[in-house]
Amino acid sequence: MDYLIFQLQAPLSAWGETAVGEFRPTANYPSESALLGLLAAALGIRREEEDSHAALRKGYGFAIGVLTSGRLLRDYHTAQVPGRVALKNRPHHTRRDEFNLPKEDLNTILSTRDYRQDAASLVAVQMCDGAPHTLNDLAQALAKPRFTLYLGRKACPPASPLNPQIISADNAQTALHDYRQKLAERSGETASAFERIVWGEGIESGMAHDLEVIRKDRLLSRKHWQFGDRIEYIALAPQGEQ
Repeated sequence: MDYLIFQLQAPLSAWGETAVGEFRPTANYPSESALLGLLAAALGIRREEEDSHAALRKGYGFAIGVLTSGRLLRDYHTAQVPGRVALKNRPHHTRRDEFNLPKEDLNTILSTRDYRQDAASLVAVQMCDGAPHTLNDLAQALAKPRFTLYLGRKACPPASPLNPQIISADNAQTALHDYRQKLAERSGETASAFERIVWGEGIESGMAHDLEVIRKDRLLSRKHWQFGDRIEYIALAPQGEQ
């Protein structure tokens, strides 16, 4: 079976979890919705193209090999925003348009935003029945993306090319191992062990899981930022990792 494997690493990344009030947490590794958003951006799919996003969600399964979850960085964030009443019936296509108001009509919001520092992971993508794009199409898009790619937030650009490759293997675990070994051989370094491997439905993992968790990152509507629950499986000590 063929798998598309690519790498994600950056000085800062942010994989949003359920946010309540002013706190914006991050997971230790990418969410399914974040990976779908990454593919959509690479392909040039816009946020309002709901059918295209739905086709991506149904068309692929993901496994993530976490090389390092990095370190937590917590940012106390302030931002100015116009009030809803002030924006009513006013076109505001840009940030400059939003701020073209008297100072008394601007408000300050406070939030705490979490990031992961120096996190790195590998992603395996497997096609499901009815997938809208071939793995080769996805690989070409990731190599030459239509829209700018970032790891969770616009302040988090990748630190290196995603280096997408198609690897034939019996399962996702083997494909991730093969890709990781190729990276190590090219750099002349010893291959790093995975901290954990996580996966969802729609992919042949090749592993038994240690944990089964419910994660609220199943994309329902990209336009309206709506997400549902899904089951995620986690191997804390993947077979063969030392």
